[in-house]
Amino acid sequence: MLAKPSNFYTTNGKSLSIIDQVAIALRRLSSGESLWTVGELFGTSHSTVSLVTWRFVEIMEARGLRHLQWPTTEGEMTKIKSKFEDIRGLPNCCGAIDNTHILMCLPSVDPTIEAWFDREKNHSMILQAVVDPEMRFRDIVTGWPGSMSDALVLKSSGFFELCERGKRLDGEKVQLAEGSEVGEYIVGDGGFPLLPWLLTPYQGKDLSESKSEFNKRHFATRMVANRAFARLKEMWKIIYGVMWRPDKHKLPRIILVCCMLHNIIIDLEDEVQDEMSLSHHHDLNYRQQISDSNDKSASIMRDKLSFYLSGRLPA
Repeated sequence: MLAKPSNFYTTNGKSLSIIDQVAIALRRLSSGESLWTVGELFGTSHSTVSLVTWRFVEIMEARGLRHLQWPTTEGEMTKIKSKFEDIRGLPNCCGAIDNTHILMCLPSVDPTIEAWFDREKNHSMILQAVVDPEMRFRDIVTGWPGSMSDALVLKSSGFFELCERGKRLDGEKVQLAEGSEVGEYIVGDGGFPLLPWLLTPYQGKDLSESKSEFNKRHFATRMVANRAFARLKEMWKIIYGVMWRPDKHKLPRIILVCCMLHNIIIDLEDEVQDEMSLSHHHDLNYRQQISDSNDKSASIMRDKLSFYLSGRLPA
């Protein structure tokens, strides 16, 4: 329950039902319209819209976290890996990672304003997410300022710590050929470090045929994360465009709830927005970041996978 019906009223003194309150909150989150515009639509004040929306966020955060979680069973993860392999043949892939920026207009008197100034000269908050093949968010990190690099956000996350400690992406390895195997991993673009559990594309020009082929397959696989962010921002427009002076302490919780709602729609098998989300990028005018951090064992594993995919791995 959001609140007792008598807690919120229309401008005519009529009590807002629970259904009305949910409708107000969903309208505010999905449209990104101002508090005043939503208030006029529902016949209530802008302050009521603000309070109702925040109450909805608090309830969703407290009771809906089951809609955004890492796979809890071996069977669930097996299905995920199978669907990723169906995309372009990458075996034992468990997710695609990417970052997006939530743009903000901040007051010039904000003492922390420089920290939020990103590489593209925007003020932004970063959302990092690991996505499954159906564009469902499986792990998210948000709240970090736009000035941080993709690699630094990753290394500051609980996901990174769990993987480094062997508590995540620690399932069975897949044998590629005699004496050659690959463990569980996720895929990400060149802004992330190359790690035993995070495979990034080869960098540079004049790549060999096997490396070029790997990059093509890798790109097609990780694009699921790009599409997920595009769909997220298309459906929950409160985080699309430039937010006007948001509360930076509340914003991460709003982003989390938008990600949960995104997952709930996917769970309900609503495919209406898919084609729309494919038509644009989630971070327009943001250049590709490049990390120079490469783990030697991960580089060897990527080479073996590259040769395997090109049919050149010795049997």
